[in-house]
Amino acid sequence: MRTILAGLLLCGAGASAAMASEPSPELVAYGKALVEAGDCAGCHTADPAKPFAGGKRIDTPFGAIYAPNLTPDRDTGIGAWIDADFTRALRYGIAPDGSNYYPAFPYPYFTRMTKDDTLAIRAYLGTLAPVVSRNKPPELRWPLNYRGLMRAWNYLFFKPGLFEPDQSESAAWNRGGYLVTGLGHCGACHTPKNYFGADKDAQAFSGSEVAGWFAPRLDGAARSGLKSWSVEDVTEYLQSGRNAKSHADGLMAEVVVNSTSKMSDADVRAIAVYLKSLPPARREPTAAPPDDAEMKAGQAVYARLCIACHEADGSGAPRIYPPLPANALLQSINPSSTLRIILDGAHTVTTPRAPNAGEMPAYAKQLSDEQVAAVTNYIRNSWGNTAPLVTPPQVAKARKGS
Repeated sequence: MRTILAGLLLCGAGASAAMASEPSPELVAYGKALVEAGDCAGCHTADPAKPFAGGKRIDTPFGAIYAPNLTPDRDTGIGAWIDADFTRALRYGIAPDGSNYYPAFPYPYFTRMTKDDTLAIRAYLGTLAPVVSRNKPPELRWPLNYRGLMRAWNYLFFKPGLFEPDQSESAAWNRGGYLVTGLGHCGACHTPKNYFGADKDAQAFSGSEVAGWFAPRLDGAARSGLKSWSVEDVTEYLQSGRNAKSHADGLMAEVVVNSTSKMSDADVRAIAVYLKSLPPARREPTAAPPDDAEMKAGQAVYARLCIACHEADGSGAPRIYPPLPANALLQSINPSSTLRIILDGAHTVTTPRAPNAGEMPAYAKQLSDEQVAAVTNYIRNSWGNTAPLVTPPQVAKARKGS
């Protein structure tokens, strides 16, 4: 569960040299499964015809970084690396030449992975076709373009160490914790960041804005978190991209298609078990309801454009048109994802478990900023929903980013 955005980057500087002995098919298959669980391809593939060859632009609040080449090309990829190079890169964010990677490559999460798992990933990457693709330098603002500053960042914010199982919890919970806090790097998108781009650990999994979307809460918050979801709901969402409560869109849709829909049933359920155990990391804000004029304006837009699919009571058609009452994403403190969907439209992803597609049209050209704000406030504060008010300037900002 990444993220979005944000997202999102596994093996992001990782390694693969000629192995001392040919890896077994079982090890390669296991490594492939780990690569899918970490969604490495999501960040390290710019050209679908050249998987894992890097070059994809990763935008951050500090500038852009380009994902490196993970294929076993010896000159431009990781083909000349040894095991120790790969493990050090993945778990400590240090390149073979001793320089530091930027934490857009989520080594602060991968540090929790076992050495055996890192080497299984390397074994799989070593079976890929070598591609000549030179890594592009980052485009970061001064002074962050000096990699030496990462030593200070690591000193302040990086806590290396393996995932520590909790013996009082089930095997499924511990497996889910290993995947969520390590390989899956879910917090890279779903945990708020401080001024320096490091996780706010005290607010873990309480939602964060990523690339113009809001990666919602994964903790047990009542309105905007997963309290109303069951383990089965979470499992279905990750496997198919939808459930009776919501549909995946934006960066999360990519994670579902490239990663969670390909994972084993046991691993996806383990993630769900772990997430459902998380208590709310911070309080949900109290919100003043919109005034009558705002609600009437929003209801008028809803009746004209939305009611045909989502029904007068917002119930929609579960797994086809998402229901709006008690919708966790809709009630998020940050309305970015809702605004993006209204302005840009939505496309329901297809997966083997849910092959039927669905569409929601874009309304950016039909509605003014005031109308978008009104209908957003209406659906965020009707049918028992409660969420902070959205203003026309917020809509205008979202429109610029669409």
